Amino acid sequence: MARVQPLSGFPEWTPQERLVEAHVLATLREVFALHGFGEIETRAVEPVERLAGDSEASKEIYAIGRLNADEQAGREAKLGLHFDLTVPFARYVEENQGRLQFPFRRFQIQKVWRGERPQEGRFREFYQADIDVVGRDRLPEHLEAEVAIVMARALRELPLPPARMHLNNRALVEGFYRGVGILDVAGALRSVDKLDKIGADGVREELHGKGVSPEAVGAILELAAIQTPDGSFVDLVEALWDHAPIVDDADEAREHFDRGARSLAALVDAVNAAVPDTALADLRIARGLDYYTGAVYETVLEGHEDLGSICSGGRYDSLVAGGGFPGVGMSIGVSRLVSRMLGANLATATRSVPSAVLVAVTDEEHRAASSALADRLRTRGIPTEVSPNAAKFGKQIQYADRRGIPFVWFPPAPDDGGDGEVKDIRSGDQVPADADAWTPPTEDLKPRIVRG
Repeated sequence: MARVQPLSGFPEWTPQERLVEAHVLATLREVFALHGFGEIETRAVEPVERLAGDSEASKEIYAIGRLNADEQAGREAKLGLHFDLTVPFARYVEENQGRLQFPFRRFQIQKVWRGERPQEGRFREFYQADIDVVGRDRLPEHLEAEVAIVMARALRELPLPPARMHLNNRALVEGFYRGVGILDVAGALRSVDKLDKIGADGVREELHGKGVSPEAVGAILELAAIQTPDGSFVDLVEALWDHAPIVDDADEAREHFDRGARSLAALVDAVNAAVPDTALADLRIARGLDYYTGAVYETVLEGHEDLGSICSGGRYDSLVAGGGFPGVGMSIGVSRLVSRMLGANLATATRSVPSAVLVAVTDEEHRAASSALADRLRTRGIPTEVSPNAAKFGKQIQYADRRGIPFVWFPPAPDDGGDGEVKDIRSGDQVPADADAWTPPTEDLKPRIVRG
């Protein structure tokens, strides 16, 4: 066999680390379901042309096919592994629209695959968790706040530092950009979206290269600098409009601007009312993707800003080609988040195995008796394993200690009655016990996830 070579970008956690990941996934599912979102799962593959669309995403798509494909297979549509959950969700809604109730509230937690260069927090295979609400022809604006609130509550249930959700509104930004005479709004937004990476000077240079006037560049960089924890940004952006180089016939742009400002103020207030100290109005947030039309979201962890946004999304006019399905959604890169939780010791499992009890084996002749004791505990929901060997009890206790198992059960001698005794190997307490009645303390029944 060929020598095993590690593959970067494909995380494989230890059992103890996997418990942290499983806790994150379970918590997200619980919070999403608590707010009425139903879970779906879509296939792992889509036609490559559908995945790539008009973007450059084809560079990151893993194409799949049979090694020994015949001529017929070669004529079939080329398939690729999905690199996010939006494209398959759009296809799912389009195919199942006759069976869905709108607004359709869905969450989806699956692995995705992306052929990018692996680095800290960025993987080629990773879990992603999305929530979306999609309407048939219209979608009430209050759902923009609801999606943000659900995601903020989910993050607060995890062993993480406080998360701050930076919010903006594309109508406000686009209205302002048009007001100062920018024709390629999408291109300007993509440049501003790079502020954190290339800085104000880099953005200024890019915008100059796109034909944006120095006065307009200065105005949109002033806009991007506005950040408030409440609706007070409205006064700031209105004052900025009043002294910005506004072009003639900007009435429609002003209408967009005003509508976006009102909507953003309502969104920030609603999120902070439900989850205090979470939302910030941040006029820098652009989300360079063209399909966002209303609220946009990016979320960072306090003290871990270098990780970038752990959760992002926004409102869109249509999920599927042809229109008619407006929606709003947010997405978490779960594996990226778990990687930071483990690497920065933000969370750990109290033990590496599910077992709460190790049943000792007196000798191999009586192993069946130990197995019967273990089964009686298992039928009552107590995770139990039997010692792999009949070594001296001291060595069996050491085995349990190495695995993090808190209790060792010593079966009775062959001629003794009862079920033997159970020992808490942490405290040393040992007492007679009945396998049909004894229960470990709740905190010891299963591994717990604790803050690091």
